[in-house]
Amino acid sequence: MDAVKRNIFLGYLVLLISNASYGQHNFSLIQDAFNESYKLEASGDFKDAANKIKEVYKEDFYESNLRLGWLNYMAGNFNESIAFYQKSIALMPFAEEPKFGYVFPLSALGRWDEVITVYSQILENSSNNTKALYYLGTIYYNRKQYDKALTYFKRMTDLYPFDFDALYMYAWSNLQLGKKKEAKLLFQKALLNKPGNAEAKSGLLLTE
Repeated sequence: MDAVKRNIFLGYLVLLISNASYGQHNFSLIQDAFNESYKLEASGDFKDAANKIKEVYKEDFYESNLRLGWLNYMAGNFNESIAFYQKSIALMPFAEEPKFGYVFPLSALGRWDEVITVYSQILENSSNNTKALYYLGTIYYNRKQYDKALTYFKRMTDLYPFDFDALYMYAWSNLQLGKKKEAKLLFQKALLNKPGNAEAKSGLLLTE
């Protein structure tokens, strides 16, 4: 319990330091830069959108690093994106936001073992994070490690028993492991959520 309190305190301390850093600079200039950056991003000009942030960039600004991580990812500059996301995580080590961003460039580069590590770190701090559970389960499913995939999808359905995506992938994981009875029940539940779903129907037929 003491460790949890200490981690929370450190998280707040980092946030206060970040906010104090903002106060030392011209907020209007920063706000204008972000505003222009969003406009450029909306037009698909990710490079210039990133350049606007760089005009007011400070290494200890969490928000600038996070934004540059995203914009570099969208521009296809994956290594640069990784570097900025890593800085974001270093500034806010308990935040899930930068970690979910971090997996985008890692995935684009096919660095799946590192993606697994990031999702696992999210689950260490937030064991019921359904996005991390789902994505981890999907990675293991695509690797044909169906037993591992099943554990994550089961945890999802324990939290959201009528969620289609969780039921659907949990059903396929069971089917791949030869558990047709369990898979049939799960496909049926999934079809109660989306009665017309063709993929769930095809999966159900395979349980007969």
